[in-house]
Amino acid sequence: MYAVIRTGGKQYRVVSGEKLKIEQIPAEVGAEITFDQVLMVGEGETVQVGTPTVGGATVRVTVLAHGRHDKIRIFKMRRRKHSQKHQGHRQNYTEIRVDAIAGGAAPEPTV
Repeated sequence: MYAVIRTGGKQYRVVSGEKLKIEQIPAEVGAEITFDQVLMVGEGETVQVGTPTVGGATVRVTVLAHGRHDKIRIFKMRRRKHSQKHQGHRQNYTEIRVDAIAGGAAPEPTV
């Protein structure tokens, strides 16, 4: 079973047992968090797509660590003007492990 969740302005496809790095969230290491903004849930050939979210679907995760990504170096130069700008950035992240995916209610049959 897999799901697509929305957090930090991004969408992630998650599978139970998977570890991934998401945008930083305010939670202690070891805490269990439940994401309720599930955009899609799929298992085999059956797929539930939300409008915009799947009702009753949740994804339970455990926070493993907090950290910072590698530094990104930004260099801007205006040719022939002797103008240069150096800038760096390190984005914060939260590493999580997906524990369980609970699917939403079964879709209503159309007549």
